[in-house]
Amino acid sequence: MSLIQVSAEISLAERASDRAEGSVELIAVSKVQPNERVLAVLNQGHRVFGENRVQEAEGKWPEFKSDFPDARVHLLGPLQSNKARAALQLFDCIHTLDRPKLATAFARLAQELGHCPPMFAQVNTGLEDQKAGIAPEAVDGFVADCRALDLPVVGLMCIPPVDEEASMHFALLAKLAKRNDLAQLSMGMSGDFTKAIAFGATHVRVGSAIFGARVPATPSE
Repeated sequence: MSLIQVSAEISLAERASDRAEGSVELIAVSKVQPNERVLAVLNQGHRVFGENRVQEAEGKWPEFKSDFPDARVHLLGPLQSNKARAALQLFDCIHTLDRPKLATAFARLAQELGHCPPMFAQVNTGLEDQKAGIAPEAVDGFVADCRALDLPVVGLMCIPPVDEEASMHFALLAKLAKRNDLAQLSMGMSGDFTKAIAFGATHVRVGSAIFGARVPATPSE
């Protein structure tokens, strides 16, 4: 697939779901992709990207943004609290607000820095031990607590279990978002983004379908 093909599929899925053209934002997941691949997508006019780690983004995006100042970078990976300051300064949106300690750190730093990017609360819809995220039954309280801290929570995010039908998780996330008056849903990846759009996704996170397979790290000598 390619950026053009993915964009075309998103447009088709929007129309099939009676969604407005352009209502779904495509996040090109550039984590661990070589810089030349990222540059190629930037040169095609795409401007919204996703990274998983602060350190990798710090080594990549300041230079890209100097050449493409309208580029925006979303944090899609789990975040340690001691990286919260760097995350607020580097990312244009954070999709992995996943625990009270991180919310408190963000709130304190937002007051200190005078700004805070929009955030998605990550929900562990599959209750998987190896995944971060708020349990579905705790979402209402967590969103209320984040709002009390003046954090700009705009939506919910999930990563469904790989061995389960994604639709049930997309439907659950949409239900939780509606109940909490949250308009945005970050869900859907390369293999299921059209299905996510049918369930109301406003942001889809697509990597391999745009960039191709990830390049494995070179083993150290």
